[in-house]
Amino acid sequence: MAAKKPVKAVAVKKVVKKPAPAKAPTTAELLGKVGIDVICARVADCHFLENIASDCGVSRGSLVKWLSSVENAALYACAREAQADKMAEDILRIADDGANDTYQTENGEATNHDVIARSRLRVDARKWLAAKMAPKKYGEKLAVVGDPLNPIETRSTLNVTGLSTATLVEIMAAKDATESR
Repeated sequence: MAAKKPVKAVAVKKVVKKPAPAKAPTTAELLGKVGIDVICARVADCHFLENIASDCGVSRGSLVKWLSSVENAALYACAREAQADKMAEDILRIADDGANDTYQTENGEATNHDVIARSRLRVDARKWLAAKMAPKKYGEKLAVVGDPLNPIETRSTLNVTGLSTATLVEIMAAKDATESR
């Protein structure tokens, strides 16, 4: 008889299932926690979208996409209008603030041209941006007028091929009535 071979002991590993990692919240969930009203209030108060997005834990692009969605677009548009209005108010506040425009020297009062130039830049930047954001309200008003020697003329052509005689008579009557005015 053959000798029995000794049996080797095999270590049995216990398999422990690790819990699935928690899913990261979506952009909509992160921004939904903050709320459209809070975000739009910050937009209306002239906060930078980059800062708002960072505070909410999302990218600027994700924030813009979320704000442009159908359910948020109307509130975001209102916030942008309010932002243009705030810029107009800031323009007046900056222009009216002359606190640092002058300073005292040993020879008396002197004008601080750097402060005045900086205020002018701040006003001009806000004016430009408000005009771009709300052109009907804050943009330049352009009047389209013709030269008195060369007035603006409008011409139109009408293809009358295939129209009945009665229709042509109506068109001519309307043209005569317009020209007699």
